Amino acid sequence: MVRDVVTAIAPEELPLVGGLSSLDDAEVARRLVRRSRTREPLGFGLGEIVALATPVVWLVVDETARRVAGAGVDGAARRLSPLLRRILRRKAAPVTVPPLTRAQLGEVRHRVLEAAAQQGFDEARATAIADAVVARLALVGDGGATEEPAP
Repeated sequence: MVRDVVTAIAPEELPLVGGLSSLDDAEVARRLVRRSRTREPLGFGLGEIVALATPVVWLVVDETARRVAGAGVDGAARRLSPLLRRILRRKAAPVTVPPLTRAQLGEVRHRVLEAAAQQGFDEARATAIADAVVARLALVGDGGATEEPAP
């Protein structure tokens, strides 16, 4: 799903998506969150760091899938699942994005707009990213692919 959106809005970032797709969803989220929190200059003369769409798309889709899926899982099972995976040394299953209601799609759009603004995107670019994410998520209800990440 992320690959579909990034292909439409930022095809130059496809190598980043390809590199991240070899990791499990939890590791990707950790790395992208850690990257987005560090706003330090690179130290070799770059005046501006280009904002990337991939972290915005990946993190919001991942957060949405986990929130929707987590609504049906009780708290104890949610806390034990990562521990059991670590003990058994198994990779986490890919995050599955279920069909979303119009209200949920609206919330996702709002969240993408917020995340894009935090990453420094202008309003037009943030709107384009949000629209692409919502359009792709709307396809899930119409029989589109539902696993995340989509390499």
